[in-house]
Amino acid sequence: MFDEFLVWAEVDLDAIAGNAAAIKRHVGGRVAFMAVVKANAYGHGALPVARAALEGGADWLVVNRVHEGAALRRAGLTAPILVMGYVPTAAASAVAEHELTPAVTTLRLAQALSTASQAAGRPVTVHIKVDTGMGRFGLEPAEAVGFAQAVSRLPGLRLGGVFTHFATADAADGTYTAQQLSVFNQVRAVFSAAGIQVPLWHAANSPAVLAAPGTYLDGVRVGIALYGLRASDEVAPALQLRPALTLTSRVGQVRTLPAGSSISYGRTYVTTCSTQVALIQCGYGDGYPRLASNRGQVLVHGRRAPICGRVCMDQLVVDISGVAGVQAGDEAVLIGCQGDEAIPAEEVAGWAETINYEVVTHLLPRVARIYRRLGQVVSVTEPA
Repeated sequence: MFDEFLVWAEVDLDAIAGNAAAIKRHVGGRVAFMAVVKANAYGHGALPVARAALEGGADWLVVNRVHEGAALRRAGLTAPILVMGYVPTAAASAVAEHELTPAVTTLRLAQALSTASQAAGRPVTVHIKVDTGMGRFGLEPAEAVGFAQAVSRLPGLRLGGVFTHFATADAADGTYTAQQLSVFNQVRAVFSAAGIQVPLWHAANSPAVLAAPGTYLDGVRVGIALYGLRASDEVAPALQLRPALTLTSRVGQVRTLPAGSSISYGRTYVTTCSTQVALIQCGYGDGYPRLASNRGQVLVHGRRAPICGRVCMDQLVVDISGVAGVQAGDEAVLIGCQGDEAIPAEEVAGWAETINYEVVTHLLPRVARIYRRLGQVVSVTEPA
């Protein structure tokens, strides 16, 4: 099947829905479950993942940019969508048109949204972002209540939520997360004293959801855990989640190289004996990390085959001396399971000196996406 594809990612939508259901049970029905599908759902495919997450019990969808939310709306999704990143004033009309919930941190944006809401004839619900120690995006805690009061006076705007983001929830030492939560709770107390009603306070990301139930508040934002990937190297997850993505390529050629043969650019690998190698049709032009050169492995016939030499834009070479019967056209798994062996995204991240988030979000559009339910193909995104 799909013999024309040289590299493809298979996404198990049952794993997405199952992970969502497990997370929903874990946090409890009173807590809003906000599924983060930004960056093309961490490389997995925003629309199919969003549908599966909602089926599994997600109450909200979360994106970072307005165009991501607009695309989900155009596809027919009606669930609340939070745009939690920076929104330019020029996007105010699109926010109102697509009934998105933007993060606001400036009066200029709030005024633009007010104007857009009146033009569209419908209110715009907004969430206020408070920076409690991430140092990246948001209002200072002391500014939040005054800003909320100013927003509430603008026609057409509704204050639907206030949120913050944890900087170190993935660390074993929870001291800083506790400090951030304390600051956020102080903001909540000030809002309450000022008589400002906020339906949804939310702070917890995936590592906090899996390790710090005291951070749940009214809602949780779950990203990496939705995809079955480890949210932290330091904290064991509280749930068994299933990785949803498998990255597969094909053997393009099998050769036996004599001793003293150099492989790939820069001659960083030279054979010490007669070596059988296979050419795998995947490279950094597909999003596979170049830092896996001379470090990584792929699975061929369920066996590990080490990468020899530098990963190229379109291909890489592996040593298959220990793997019998390899032929051109055979499948090679770069992330995921084959037979009894597995290479998780976390292991690839280790070779690439990065994190699993980057490994999966780096998969580029020329990698086809194949979506399965109950083992059957339900949709395919052709390579671009």
